[in-house]
Amino acid sequence: MKTYSAAVKVTLRKGILDVQGKTVEQALHAIEFTAIERVRIGKFVEFDITAESEQEAKIMAEDACRKLIANPIMEDFSITLSEREQI
Repeated sequence: MKTYSAAVKVTLRKGILDVQGKTVEQALHAIEFTAIERVRIGKFVEFDITAESEQEAKIMAEDACRKLIANPIMEDFSITLSEREQI
């Protein structure tokens, strides 16, 4: 068995209004960062997976995202896996 580190980026789907992002954008404009636009706020989640292969680890990470970590109706996610060195 190998251990893999998963880094998951969760973002609202493009068509979903990001109220938090809009609020941050307005606050940035209020403090003179007027060149910053289209602010979107998301989540970043990290976890380790023990699996026989990278493919198995990816399947487990995708299942975890679909079932709990991300809301499949409103959010998209991307996963980056890397094998951890055994100590």
